[in-house]
Amino acid sequence: MKLGFYARLAWTGMQKNRKTYLPYILTCAGMVMMYYLITFLSKNPNVALIRGGSTLQGILSFGTGVIAVFSLIFLFYTNSFLIRRRKTEFGLYNILGMGKWNLTRILLWESAAICAISLLGGLFFGILFSKLAELLLVNLMGGKASFTFTVEPNAVASCVLLFVGIFALIFLNTLRQIHVSNPIELLHSETVGERPPKANWVVAALGIIILAIAYYIAVTIQDPIAALVFFFVAVVMVIIATYLLFVAGSVVLCRILQKNKSYYYKTRHFISVSSMMYRMKRNGAGLASICILSTMVLVMLSSTVCLFVGTEASLHGRYPRDITIETNTLDEAQTNQVHQAAEDVLKEHHLQPEQFLQYRYLSLSAVLEENKLNFDRGLLDTSSLNNTGQIRQVFILSLDEYNRLTGSSETLAADEVLLCSTKTDYTGDTVTLQKESPKKIKKIVPKFLQNGTDSTQIFPSLFIIVPNFEQERQAFREWAKTYAEYEISAEFDFYGFDLSGDDSEEIAVRNEISQKIQKLQQENSDFASVRTDSLARNRAEFYGLNGGLLFLGILLGIVFILAAVLIMYYKQISEGYEDRGRFEIMQKVGMTKREIKKSINSQVLTVFFLPLLAAGVHVTFAFPMISKLLLLFGLYNTTLLIAVSVACYLLFALLYVLIYFVTSRAYYDIVSGAK
Repeated sequence: MKLGFYARLAWTGMQKNRKTYLPYILTCAGMVMMYYLITFLSKNPNVALIRGGSTLQGILSFGTGVIAVFSLIFLFYTNSFLIRRRKTEFGLYNILGMGKWNLTRILLWESAAICAISLLGGLFFGILFSKLAELLLVNLMGGKASFTFTVEPNAVASCVLLFVGIFALIFLNTLRQIHVSNPIELLHSETVGERPPKANWVVAALGIIILAIAYYIAVTIQDPIAALVFFFVAVVMVIIATYLLFVAGSVVLCRILQKNKSYYYKTRHFISVSSMMYRMKRNGAGLASICILSTMVLVMLSSTVCLFVGTEASLHGRYPRDITIETNTLDEAQTNQVHQAAEDVLKEHHLQPEQFLQYRYLSLSAVLEENKLNFDRGLLDTSSLNNTGQIRQVFILSLDEYNRLTGSSETLAADEVLLCSTKTDYTGDTVTLQKESPKKIKKIVPKFLQNGTDSTQIFPSLFIIVPNFEQERQAFREWAKTYAEYEISAEFDFYGFDLSGDDSEEIAVRNEISQKIQKLQQENSDFASVRTDSLARNRAEFYGLNGGLLFLGILLGIVFILAAVLIMYYKQISEGYEDRGRFEIMQKVGMTKREIKKSINSQVLTVFFLPLLAAGVHVTFAFPMISKLLLLFGLYNTTLLIAVSVACYLLFALLYVLIYFVTSRAYYDIVSGAK
């Protein structure tokens, strides 16, 4: 009987506060649905069977962790809005004779109901849309869809365990708040205003300094490895600075507006500015959260869309020809045998190679120190700690082959070289190879034929064209001895060509060439190592990686947008209830509903669009760093990244405006309905 009584009280309280509880429950269900979808796809055997599926599922497994952590933080954050609204009710129950143990029972029923509805609703829609998500993912990867409908038990179990745990923690946190408060505090909790934070100018200045440092890091970093190292440092700094500026800076803004008499002493501005002044600590934190979520959405979507759209370009950068064969020696007898094996297979298939490409080069990793390339092994072993930004992959080619491949007619003196730098600029006038004399750089070559190796390296590369290749070859042999314990050779022969057949034929040709080369290696134990690749064979892995990142970016983008919408909604609802009494008094002294609406628009427009503007500024300053990071994925098309980033921002801004109109209407309905 008592259990039924407490359950009815919990249910009645949720119904009476449905304006706040319904969006919360819908968001919880949405989080459950998204978590199930990502977990389902990361464990689905049908996805694993697709070429590139293992890469994709690894990315999605990372996504489940992101959703889990975000759900915990965000649901705790939004639950605080609900508890603030219910504390008055709980205080009244307490005064009427209910002890805190009785309130605990009400909260237990309430938490159990929210948990059950969220899990059932989220799992229902997650299972319902799981096949659609699978088909979308398979289509992104260019695979073949399976039309069998399955439910992943492990995903369901994982989902239930995670969200039951989250709701249990939220329940315990709510109990803590109730048990440390006395009935009078609970009864008046909703009417307690916020005090403006102390030392606003100092905190605002600190936020500006931190943000300026983060922007400086993002803009000045030229090396992709340094960008990778400092990216998360810059992100944390931007998050901290954003909160400081929105909490303290918004108070400063209100004070500036108050001092502007021509602006402040107007009906539509007076109430909005004065009311914002005394709750900016919470209001600023909410706006900062919206700004951070908006920035995350814009960065994720723009970068993942670029990677997916640029998949073919990245693929061709990694594999400059349909079939590529790299032999780890320049011994003519062995390289001729490798070339002949490829030609024999082409004759058997009656295929004619197109866009034929063959050249020789030398390659070793080095540390760049004041225009000197040092191949010392000891430096490279400690580079992860000290010299990460100076590591270069060095490729040396002959001037004759460079002229043949590019159709140029360059000439070089004995102490001159041509140089091409990828992923970062080379600013010196000379370059020194190990202990040789410095060589003058006659010309910086803006572009060179990709050999595929450069795109696989996270470090920048230097292509150095020399007049005397054999001389450098002998020097490289000496330097390569430092790699003796690793059995690394510095000499390579690149051999590649395109085919006009389909992917299956290309893969078959590659496999037969590889088999013939393996026979050569079996017959001669001293035969060099040979790497045979085909573009078609690796296409699925590229689409698996980029398609998985895009799919995860879309799902996380939806989650973060839902979070931003809910924060905006609760911000307007909670402030609406706080301001209702003020507007009721103003109506009694003659303020019309039209003037109320103007005041609401003034308040919302003064602050509400700051997160959108700040997110745009964040993305703009982060652009150089993001473009450097995308170089590590083989994306060199900066124009594409700019176009996609601008398009994403405009679409998001349109969505933001729509959200503004919906939430401002909710605020207006509350404050104008006061009698």
